[in-house]
Amino acid sequence: MQLWDYRPDVYDRGQALDITGYHVHATDGKIGSVDEATYEVGESYVVVDTGPWIFGKKVMLPASVITRIDPQEREVHVSRTKEEIKNAPEFDEARFKEPEYRTVMGDYYGRWTH
Repeated sequence: MQLWDYRPDVYDRGQALDITGYHVHATDGKIGSVDEATYEVGESYVVVDTGPWIFGKKVMLPASVITRIDPQEREVHVSRTKEEIKNAPEFDEARFKEPEYRTVMGDYYGRWTH
């Protein structure tokens, strides 16, 4: 499985589900809500607005860290702790769509096995 793809048991591309606005939960608590989500094969990620948790910062998460999507509760669950997410490379609004930036993020999130 690729880091930048949704797990097949979590998100079916055919369902056209938009998770923007869903609440995001780390393994140890809520971290914010989905500000933006993409669904391209091999390039999928979510940008999470952390609100007051990290002083209004945003974080980018590769789609593969999502372990569960609950449309009824409008929740997204990820396989990282709050600390792991907080320590990720800083979100760069100007560069986050560039391949180099994605490599940096991939190196960080790719350290953990899925």
